[in-house]
Amino acid sequence: MTSSTLSLRQDALSIFQAGIDAADPYQAVKNSLTLVDNHLEIALDLADRSKKRCGKWSQIHLIAFGKAACKMILAAKEVIPKHLLANKPLAITNVENVIALKNIEVLGANHPIPDSAGREAAEYLANKLKQTKTGELVLVLISGGGSALIPYPVDGITLEDKQLTTDLLLASGASIQQINCVRKHLSQLKGGQLAQLATPADCHALILSDVIGDDLSSIASGPTVPDNTTFADAIEILKSKNIWAKTPLTVQDVLKLGQHETPKTGDPCFNNSSHTLVGSNSISLNAVSSATKRLGYITHCFNNAITGEARDIADQLVLAAKQHANTGLSQAVALIAGGESTVTLKGTGRGGRNQEMALAFAIAAEKQHLKAQWVFLSGGTDGLDGPTDAAGGLVDHETMLRLKNKHISPEQKLNNNDSYSALKESKDLIITGATGTNVADLQILLLQPE
Repeated sequence: MTSSTLSLRQDALSIFQAGIDAADPYQAVKNSLTLVDNHLEIALDLADRSKKRCGKWSQIHLIAFGKAACKMILAAKEVIPKHLLANKPLAITNVENVIALKNIEVLGANHPIPDSAGREAAEYLANKLKQTKTGELVLVLISGGGSALIPYPVDGITLEDKQLTTDLLLASGASIQQINCVRKHLSQLKGGQLAQLATPADCHALILSDVIGDDLSSIASGPTVPDNTTFADAIEILKSKNIWAKTPLTVQDVLKLGQHETPKTGDPCFNNSSHTLVGSNSISLNAVSSATKRLGYITHCFNNAITGEARDIADQLVLAAKQHANTGLSQAVALIAGGESTVTLKGTGRGGRNQEMALAFAIAAEKQHLKAQWVFLSGGTDGLDGPTDAAGGLVDHETMLRLKNKHISPEQKLNNNDSYSALKESKDLIITGATGTNVADLQILLLQPE
């Protein structure tokens, strides 16, 4: 690997880290809470500090769930006086992000497929919410992954039924909005039902968004906000993805019966419920842009809301890069993007959407004869891409050569959805470990003249 390639790769990694740092959940919560005259004030808009929620709550119930739960709850506990806490704060996070915290109950569960530990944690949380009273506050700290971490199936649905349904949706290429629509209608907490359980106490959520566009009803399946999707919508999604016939009969029966609809806009349970958006992909993408400019790159935003098949996005990025290369590069250029792609599984290999995009980019760049020195990074800000230990992939203009020298067919690996083993062989995996945050994915493409 040449020194110029190594330099480009190091730039890409440092830029990616800047995006992760901008989504630091600890600081985001600290910025949102203030203690004034021994009472809690909550910022409603971090861009306008004059907008705040104040209340002389007698007790505060502090709960957190999601991949950033530990960092978020630690920050909140440091602000809220001990005498105001109703009981021991509760954090539910994925096992990779579990941290032992003093005087905080931390429970670990599986993600993205829910497990029995998550089921027990969700029931425990629900029982805590049922004990709240008027004049108290339920302060909910929500981050990405929360939907899978607190599975509380409706009556008639087993955890295994929900696991299979989630697995089918993930493999079908369904969007996060579509997956969450189905989840809400198989759950007792999602789709505004947490706020419903917290009544008659007040409820406020500090939300770290992992959903592009920051649709609050999709982040962790919107447990504290209205859900205007229906049972009929959930059925249509399963049918449109051609997985209705494979869905467990118990799930089909619950959805067709359509009892206990999720609370909609105007429901009284939301009268005393509010929220603050404390972090998002767009905030991290702005940090990425600033980092590329500091390093001297002419920076262009390719797309700030990426959706769709990972390999299709890779093809589009290669074509955009080729346009820049063909006009003659006088200095280094950066194309940046953020969002959340999908993968429709057809093979039996391992990988995630970011690894698949990285491998697809390397293949397309060779086919399109991209004439420039380049590196391309696609990574998940949570540090976990699919069911692997990698955050994503970082490929360069020498990746294809490295694979072919090992007699590996990149195309065969891609067709088998086996990007992990391909990038492991080419030494192009990004291994960060769990970052403790989650604001979806970032893409960084760096180009310089040959």
